[in-house]
Amino acid sequence: MALAVAILLAISNARQFYFSYLVAYLFVLTLALGALIFVLIQFVTRAGWSVAVRRTAEHVMGTIPFLLLLSIPVLIGFEQLFSWSDANKVSHDPILQGKQPYLNPGFFYLRTAVFLISWAAIGYWFRKRSLAQDDQGGSRITRTLQSASAPAIAWFAVSLTFFSFDWIMSLDPHWYSTVFGVYIFGGSFMAGLALIILLVLVLQRGDLLTNMVNSEHLHDLGKLMFGFVVFWAYIAFSQFMLIWYTNIPEETIWYAHRLSHGWEFVSILLALGHFVIPFFVLISRTAKRNKQVLWGATVWLLLMHYIDLYWLVMPVHSEGFHPHLLDLLTLLGVGGLFSAVLIKLMIGPALVPTRDPRLAESLSFENM
Repeated sequence: MALAVAILLAISNARQFYFSYLVAYLFVLTLALGALIFVLIQFVTRAGWSVAVRRTAEHVMGTIPFLLLLSIPVLIGFEQLFSWSDANKVSHDPILQGKQPYLNPGFFYLRTAVFLISWAAIGYWFRKRSLAQDDQGGSRITRTLQSASAPAIAWFAVSLTFFSFDWIMSLDPHWYSTVFGVYIFGGSFMAGLALIILLVLVLQRGDLLTNMVNSEHLHDLGKLMFGFVVFWAYIAFSQFMLIWYTNIPEETIWYAHRLSHGWEFVSILLALGHFVIPFFVLISRTAKRNKQVLWGATVWLLLMHYIDLYWLVMPVHSEGFHPHLLDLLTLLGVGGLFSAVLIKLMIGPALVPTRDPRLAESLSFENM
């Protein structure tokens, strides 16, 4: 319903709709990608502790094939979003002319298709094999997934980097940052972990997973989430410090825009809300084992992740900070569809990999 209203409002304000939709789509996509890399990491490291919570992440990454369809509005609004798609602007801009071999519509569409389809295929295949193990048992499937996880991680690193260049950084085609892909990865993995923890807590509140996932698992998930709160802040500060220090105009203008016209308050909110506050909330062992604290922290960090993406995208559209009704409607619409697909995926299959050979190790796991 919310998305339908947003589409109606788009008739009179198409550009605002496409920018709002882009932020909402990136939000749900990065959640799914965060879950995908979590699953790949568990297999490549041959982790035993995480088996009990891995299926939850597998369901989240299982939404990626559906997210292929949700990318269509972004591709339809391509010319509204990306200034370099205008041949007339390119003809009068030497910088865009130099980037044209890479930044051109045909190559952009090709890269987007390769990235999204490959992520969907990886997520689908890993989830399908994991579910098949529930019926077949044995360790053969585990060994297969462990072997496939290393090349999948290598491809994920490369593809996410270039995807972040294409879909976010090229919104302002004169600006560049060599660590931008790492920045997006840090935020995506943190948000994916937050969603996984939140889903586990929701399931436990419904008397599910109570005998499978305990405070030891939540503690380790909390440690990972806390670590990537710090990692995101480290990359964000490193990027800002190096650009500020070198003082190159085409680099500093990107931050200058986000430190004026109302965006400076969003920048301060991110510094405090995405790092300082969660850092001190989650730093203690007790907090990471407390369900009430984790409830609040995960919801808060998911909100901060959305604001972070909003801060990256929206200043290209609006010089000043002016939230719009379409921001909320597209988030509710895209988020609602994402949630519906996720719930459908979770209904039916076992909530844990019941015949994974390392399940017993996970159930008896204790932090030292």
